Amino acid sequence: MSDDDFMQDSADEDYDFDYEGSDDDDEDASVGIQNKYFNAKQMKVDNPEEAVDEFLEMPAMEQEKGEWGFKGLKQAIKLEFKLGRYGDAVEHYRELLTYIHSAADVTRNYGEKSINNMLDYIEKGSDDDRAYQCMEEFYSLTLASFQSSNAERLWLKTNIKLARLWLERKEYGQLSKKVRELHRACQKEDGSDDTSKGTYLLELYALEIQMYAETKNNKRLKALYQRALRVRSAVPHPKIMGVIRECGGKMHMSEENWEEAQSDFFESFRNYDEAGSMQRIQVLKYLVLTTMLMKSDINPFDSQETKPYKNDPRISAMTDLVDAYQRDDIHVYEDVLSKNPDVLADPFIAENIDEVSRNMRTKAVLKLIAPYTRFSLQFISKHIKIAVPEVLDILSFLILDKKLDAKIDQENGTVQVNVSSDVERLRALQEWSSSLRSLWTTTLKGEGFRADEGTHGAGGAMFASGFGDESPMGMRTGNQRGRRERELRGKAFASKLGAGGVA
Repeated sequence: MSDDDFMQDSADEDYDFDYEGSDDDDEDASVGIQNKYFNAKQMKVDNPEEAVDEFLEMPAMEQEKGEWGFKGLKQAIKLEFKLGRYGDAVEHYRELLTYIHSAADVTRNYGEKSINNMLDYIEKGSDDDRAYQCMEEFYSLTLASFQSSNAERLWLKTNIKLARLWLERKEYGQLSKKVRELHRACQKEDGSDDTSKGTYLLELYALEIQMYAETKNNKRLKALYQRALRVRSAVPHPKIMGVIRECGGKMHMSEENWEEAQSDFFESFRNYDEAGSMQRIQVLKYLVLTTMLMKSDINPFDSQETKPYKNDPRISAMTDLVDAYQRDDIHVYEDVLSKNPDVLADPFIAENIDEVSRNMRTKAVLKLIAPYTRFSLQFISKHIKIAVPEVLDILSFLILDKKLDAKIDQENGTVQVNVSSDVERLRALQEWSSSLRSLWTTTLKGEGFRADEGTHGAGGAMFASGFGDESPMGMRTGNQRGRRERELRGKAFASKLGAGGVA
């Protein structure tokens, strides 16, 4: 066969060149859109605006909605939100949601996970009112998109995120309605809790507990706290349990139940630490505060869990405070507070540190005035470095609590300690010694025992020197000494008679 014949026959055969050519075109298009995606990602840091434009061109490059268009929209939305282009972000998020129901390459699980991650990203990046408003629109669009579908898990998660947003904005009315709606969704037909949704239930309890803790509704808080601890059908995220335990600790603190508060704060710290939450540092400060309120000598940093944070600069001020407290060093304690005003930036610490400071100052005042029977208010103010009105307040508390028997002269700014209490103790001691002497004498005579003159004299001398008829100042008078000598001579004479001697 000649070459011409071969070429002629070849021309008549169908080698499907057009089909193979279409595959090449699709492959080229796929490679092109992938290259565009990765190039745009490299531009995100230096040229975010141009990167947005690149990402937004990707959906148009696909003949049908597919995975790469979905990825491009996700990246564009995140950048728009970060750049403050909230209107554009909302518009493109609405477009993104259509991929969940119509894109063949976007499976249901992958789509729901992507949406949930997107909402998490938006939640973490919201720091002003416009961002919060944008986030609320995201939640509303998500709920509307999945309301008619069977994506109950995503619906619950999105509603819980929305409830959390209202908690942060202190919109307690809307939060209460949303929580009631979610509780119904987590119940069976008979009204009992659905154990298969235990994780969501704990998240709801955590939101409600935070709401009641902020609104100081301790009655409702205590009931929910107990119910939350009874949930056993869930393996909650440790951060959720950290929140519940933290609020429980604050509740116990408000009731001055220091031991229960300490236990809850420790458990909260452990859970936050496990979750990698920065809230662990703040809760550790609460734990230190509770230790001081308990007047405990146990260092809160002795445990295995807290020891690594002992030298953490974020906690050093509280470490120094508890060290000064346990050493009763009022000057170091006050110095730490004055040099670390950020300690009082937390309203909860500021509210409860006053009790610790009062305990410290009260002990310092008692220690300072112990040797004196008369002193001035200014004297205490100068040595302890607190204002005179606070000195007056502490002294008044000590007097009312019967820890100090004194009278305050506010006009002259002086305090006179009443020493009559010491006289009363001395009189009681004299009565006790007199009773012992009578008992000693009766025992010797009643049992028929006799002592020789030396022994009897020594015994009498013992009672005279240790407990005898002394004045409140510890000195015997001349009459007392004479009477005592006559008693001794009479007892010696009687002893001789009893032994058959001659007087």
